[in-house]
Amino acid sequence: MKVQFATYLFLSVTSSTGAFTPLSNANSRAVSCLRDSALGIELPSIDSYIAYQPGAADTDFARKYGGSEYVNADVRTVGEAFAAFTEEYGFQVNALYKNMVTDIVGTTHLTTVSARFKRDAIWSMGILAALDLLLKNYPEAGANDRIISTLFKSCNLDEDAIRSDAKMIEEWVTGKTKEEIAAALKNGDDSPIGLIAADIKKDEFWMYSRYFGIGMVRIMEIVGVEMDKDEVYPVMENWMEKQLGKPSLTSCGDSDMYFRTKDKLDMMETMMKEIEIREKKRMAERLEKKAEAALRAVEREDKMKVEIEKEAKENRDRVGAD
Repeated sequence: MKVQFATYLFLSVTSSTGAFTPLSNANSRAVSCLRDSALGIELPSIDSYIAYQPGAADTDFARKYGGSEYVNADVRTVGEAFAAFTEEYGFQVNALYKNMVTDIVGTTHLTTVSARFKRDAIWSMGILAALDLLLKNYPEAGANDRIISTLFKSCNLDEDAIRSDAKMIEEWVTGKTKEEIAAALKNGDDSPIGLIAADIKKDEFWMYSRYFGIGMVRIMEIVGVEMDKDEVYPVMENWMEKQLGKPSLTSCGDSDMYFRTKDKLDMMETMMKEIEIREKKRMAERLEKKAEAALRAVEREDKMKVEIEKEAKENRDRVGAD
């Protein structure tokens, strides 16, 4: 077996690095056969790679997504999406937020151009919750809403539909318990949550994305689950695995990341408020010192005026006596 494995490594290196004379087609097939026999498994031949056609595989996935609307789709690159964002926004993004905004545009674009992506109301609630969290302290007044609108346009998303769907879910969830949400996810009833759950369960190739997980966290917040990662984790695990029948590891990881980010932003906000309070205190002290200096100057001026008037009176009296 060691000899066979060594033979396989030798053939792999010589054929991939080009250190020896290039192999003919016959020799390539011979190398392929030797490699297969050395490993004891069947590997695809070179001819199968040459004959490959996008979307033409004999699989359920290819049959579902192998249509011309997917295979020949003109999908923009991340760079083109960000160029569209920059042109639409028309302003410079604050330097502290530039990397974050770039990442948001890129990840959102890559999510939405996937053939498997389906926007639903939970995803819509999640993206709005994430953007509100990340941009709530943006230093320029009103710029956060403008950035959000520009993001949706650059990713070909309907902002009105997203906000409408998120509001619908929020209104339905308000007043519910986490057990009622779990039941709707499990039964796939005619409620807004149940309809989404039913679509997810019947889609073998349903694609999870980060904003869906954050949308679930937002639902938990509304129904009264304590907003702590240790409290959210088991609820997320229950809703995703037991009720929806989907893996929960990624969604639980995203919820943990959400709380880590929230904690950092809350800490930054607290620090900024403390800095602002200290700066206002220093400004008040400076103004107080200026006011005291101005008051002393007025007092000196009044004393000087009194002295001048007194001296003038004495001079007049002296002249009158002479």
